Amino acid sequence: MDSIADGSIIVQASSQSVPSTPPWFGEVALIVQYLRRHEILSAIAERVRFARRRFGQYEVIDFLAVLFGYAISGERTLEAFYQHLHPFASAFMAIFGRARLPARSTLSRFFAALPAEPVEALRSLFLSDLLARPLEPQEQPAGLWDRTGRCWQVFDIDGTREAARQRALPQTPDLPAPQRRLRPLCAPGYTGRKRGEVVRSRTTVWAALIPTNGSARSGGQVMASREKNSAER
Repeated sequence: MDSIADGSIIVQASSQSVPSTPPWFGEVALIVQYLRRHEILSAIAERVRFARRRFGQYEVIDFLAVLFGYAISGERTLEAFYQHLHPFASAFMAIFGRARLPARSTLSRFFAALPAEPVEALRSLFLSDLLARPLEPQEQPAGLWDRTGRCWQVFDIDGTREAARQRALPQTPDLPAPQRRLRPLCAPGYTGRKRGEVVRSRTTVWAALIPTNGSARSGGQVMASREKNSAER
């Protein structure tokens, strides 16, 4: 009996646990490559400045790398994001051209000390880049058309209330009064099952658009044409 086994293939197995790459890691690499190709990362490093001695060797781009990854990952909490990213921290920061991942405590101090000027500079940079490279070379008509041919821009605003639990803070004579940073953003909640001490709203805005280009027509125009043809019969 002839064997069809290929001697060049070697399969090795080990009982040692090896963490797997997070499913969102490739998407982060793809988006960062786009930002680097359009020189957005270099523009952030040059135009967005915030010097503070307690941050040591970290720059603004290091903290923005964490925010980019956290937003793309879709993780529910920053703690879960750091937990999944920890085995691949060096590779993650290398995508942005940086060496070390800021710790969660360093990121918290950065947010607490961040003034309005760097935030405004970052907003202006993103806005100018958006206006410089629109998604389409020319504006495309879009919307919902009624039977008279009038176009309407329809938006759906959906606010979802979500409860949050707050852990107890130590209160001793040798410690300052505790302060919660999310207090201005939350409203008092109700304790109990599936409830929390505070509640917050997460609002999404959805635009109902049906683009029309060339001979394509909107759903409203097609429906109007069908009713017209049925009335003529």
